[in-house]
Amino acid sequence: MQLNSKRILALLLLCISFNGYTQSLYKEAAKINDSVDYYLEIALFNKEDKNSFNKAIIYTEKAIEYAKTNSLEPKLADCYLVLGGIYYDLQKPENAIEHFIRSINIYTKENPNPNLALAYYNLGKCYLERDKQELSEIYFKKSASIYKEFKLHDAVELINVQKGILQKRKGNYTVAEEIFKQAIKNISEGNALIETKVESYFQLGEIYYLKNDFSSALVYYEKALKLNESSNYNIVLEKKILKKLSQTQAKNNNFKESNEYLNRYVKITDSISKFYANMLSDNTFEKVEFDKQLETIELLDKEKKNQQKTLRFSKLISILSIALISILSLLSLSLYKNNKIRVTSNRLLKEKNRELTKEKEKVEKASKARAEFLATVSHELRTPLNAINGITYLLLQENPKKSQLNYLQSLEFSGNYLLNFINDILEINRLESDKVSVEKINFNIIELIENIKSSFNEFIVTNNVQYHQNIDKNINYNLIGDPTKLSQILINLINNAIKFSKDGDVWLTITENSQEENNVELLFEIKDNGIGIPAEKQEDIFESFSQGSIEINRTYGGTGLGLSIVKKLLDILNGTIHLESEQGNGTIFKFAIQFEKGNNTNKNECPKANNSADFDEIFKGKTVLLVEDNKINQMITKKMVEKKGMICEIIDNGEDAIEHLKENNYDLVLMDVHLPGINGTEATAEIRKFNSEIPIIALTAISLNENREMLLSFGMNDVITKPFVPENFYQIVASYLKMS
Repeated sequence: MQLNSKRILALLLLCISFNGYTQSLYKEAAKINDSVDYYLEIALFNKEDKNSFNKAIIYTEKAIEYAKTNSLEPKLADCYLVLGGIYYDLQKPENAIEHFIRSINIYTKENPNPNLALAYYNLGKCYLERDKQELSEIYFKKSASIYKEFKLHDAVELINVQKGILQKRKGNYTVAEEIFKQAIKNISEGNALIETKVESYFQLGEIYYLKNDFSSALVYYEKALKLNESSNYNIVLEKKILKKLSQTQAKNNNFKESNEYLNRYVKITDSISKFYANMLSDNTFEKVEFDKQLETIELLDKEKKNQQKTLRFSKLISILSIALISILSLLSLSLYKNNKIRVTSNRLLKEKNRELTKEKEKVEKASKARAEFLATVSHELRTPLNAINGITYLLLQENPKKSQLNYLQSLEFSGNYLLNFINDILEINRLESDKVSVEKINFNIIELIENIKSSFNEFIVTNNVQYHQNIDKNINYNLIGDPTKLSQILINLINNAIKFSKDGDVWLTITENSQEENNVELLFEIKDNGIGIPAEKQEDIFESFSQGSIEINRTYGGTGLGLSIVKKLLDILNGTIHLESEQGNGTIFKFAIQFEKGNNTNKNECPKANNSADFDEIFKGKTVLLVEDNKINQMITKKMVEKKGMICEIIDNGEDAIEHLKENNYDLVLMDVHLPGINGTEATAEIRKFNSEIPIIALTAISLNENREMLLSFGMNDVITKPFVPENFYQIVASYLKMS
């Protein structure tokens, strides 16, 4: 009995992934001091059942919690690897990438092992699904080198075929051809990877087909067909190969052979037509037989007049039988015609689907081009804007003359306005890309609201607004949800309320709308007594770049994107927003979001956010290495670092930074991503080979919503986006100086 090759491959990868501890799972799963393995065994068992993925995730998270509590770093890496695999099976590549990167960061601290190779391989597959071919190629290479080191040749061959497909997509046909031929040579007829060999023959045929060498393409397509039929027959491969053989024969003007392959293809896909055709033929034959019986009955009727009553009855039966047969024949004919119509309709639908697929690809390419354009524009705008905002901040800190103060404040306002405009455009683009995931984090709603209020203190005073806040006393527990997106929603709505209610009042009210045992729905209401929104504008107010009127835009400013961002964020969180407003009588926004309940907490004991005074003690005397090639950015960043009492040294390229850190110690490294020679990510990867402890923070002018995980995968601890917001800059730097 032949084993399914995919099943064998899955078993092979599973063995590679967990060798070294799978045997101990069965022997010591019940021991308390090895609970990580126990939980992982239960998780893997539930993963095999497609309806039990939730249990698999729960037990893997229990394993992670136990590993963290007991400082079991190697086990923690295994847990992240398992959890990444579960999310990949659930077709959630974003979550999978996050956990594979976490496992890689831990594995790379130790000697290379097959688990690290598997993590690289899985990460490559995730990036391939996201159409990031360069990244996937990097991780496939890393995986292959480790598998070779451990002499796991079957796994190496599988990765090689993936590399061949990547090269074919890039148009490197010669390289791809060599890879596929080597795979065919290395995989024997009885090997568990026989389908990989069939795929290699098929891919070689594809290469020659793309080169218009149809004769050579036929040779490899026929080899693929023959090998598939003689080994573990795969009907999906069979259909794919038959279709290409028919097309290639037609290109060679061999229409007879092309038709034969097409008939075999149609025989597989449209077998139902044959069923109805046969059904019609059988009924026709039965009708002829009954006609013969009727003739026999009529002859007997003439010969035997003395049996008239019996013959009449027999006639009646015969007539009814013929009528029944006729009806059945008509039904069969109708079914046959309906089937023909259905086949024709299916063919038309397939053609329409192909057209829609092409249009979808065009839209996706346009969307990708737009995203790349925005990333480029972001970089080109953010770099000089960093200089403008940074120099303005430094000049304002140096007690300028009164005659200069107004100019600097106007410059600061204009720089911040332009930065907010750029950020809003990039945020809209990110939300429309359908790549946003919802986090589930334990947080305290009262602490979050207090932090938001603190951020608006200066704006409230400037606009002479009375700010009122009312939170339901029954909310005496933490929440589990996405505090970042909730903060974005509240900040946009509160900002609008304060801006349009000068010399007025703003109210924020949070009440418990409904609750169950583990879930609660909170109702948020933001109310003001400001200028209000005209009735004719209320339907369009959530559209991008929409404001009440040109006069409002000129008077109050703004991009017209805030409410559009709010609407898109609430759609992601499965919430809805309601608007009540009357021109001249204020505005009320209401929305409800469901959360999971966390632990009970005393709201009077909520931790307070660190202030700048707390940071000053952390900064004093700390040493910072700044790796930056832009002279203006060097000056601004160094000034901001030294202003807090830190000691800063500058290097303008990645190569010198690597050599310098081999001989010198620093408390922190600020690494620009774009450097001459090797870039910041490559430099960080080299530094991590000999120093895994020093905090490295990336500095970049590109929007990070697309590539943050890539920067972290090279060993960077965090990312700061240019232009720097001074408070955020100091807060991130302080958090890593605390840990150093």
